[in-house]
Amino acid sequence: MKLKRTVARLLVSTALLAFVLFAGFPVYWMLNTALTSDTELYKSGQDWWPHAERLPGVPDALADVPIGDWLLNSGFIAFGTTMLSLLLAVLGAYALSRYRFHGKGAAAFLLFSTQMLPEALLVVPLFALFGMLGLLNGLGGLVLANTAFAMPVALFIVKSAIDKIPYEIEESARVDGCPRYGQLTQIVLPLVTPSIAAAAVVTFFDGWNEFLFANTFLTDSEKWPASVGLATFVGQYTTPLSSVMAAAFLFSLPAIVFFVLMQRRIVSGLTAGAVKG
Repeated sequence: MKLKRTVARLLVSTALLAFVLFAGFPVYWMLNTALTSDTELYKSGQDWWPHAERLPGVPDALADVPIGDWLLNSGFIAFGTTMLSLLLAVLGAYALSRYRFHGKGAAAFLLFSTQMLPEALLVVPLFALFGMLGLLNGLGGLVLANTAFAMPVALFIVKSAIDKIPYEIEESARVDGCPRYGQLTQIVLPLVTPSIAAAAVVTFFDGWNEFLFANTFLTDSEKWPASVGLATFVGQYTTPLSSVMAAAFLFSLPAIVFFVLMQRRIVSGLTAGAVKG
């Protein structure tokens, strides 16, 4: 019996290790490509092992592009989208979960229907609208555009968790004199923190990977996010693959770190409310 358990654990560990290696291989290959010269890439091909001696030359390969500014712009868009989406999502989720009002079902359907429309379909109308509002060529407009698509998803994630909280808890707090705002901030929010964390991950990646609106609305290259900046590496006759992969690796690192830090919250948050009590 003990031998069977040991073998089972060994098989599970081996399977998990294989999965980790499979999932992490693209990141490793980006780093390997960044440390391989373009001559080797286009002629002899790259080795399986990176050339560590070329690591000091990576900053020189990216010296001609403002990669630092692009990453900061991506961070601003992602952080702004996350904060604004969570604020609106929490308030909207609480209203849809706890209040009864005319048009509640229609409001929920309209929020859900935003996910049925591809972003490319709304580029032209949003461009015209943002032009009238003076939001073109600014990062604030990108935050608003991404929030419009990310907030409904975050709202329904949070709402599913609020629906599982017994309403009697809030009634008891109301009897003790706790106002509605206090019930939300002091009782409901601490209980749905995992779902809020999961919603934060969804909205963060939506803002971090922004490309379409940024490529359309921004004209100044110093305001580009890293996703748009990476696209400019592709030339008509040649593309510096080593430089592209070096920039892509730097672009991926913050997202990977953020995901690793939040992964425990993601699973518990996304499954909150999935089991009927």
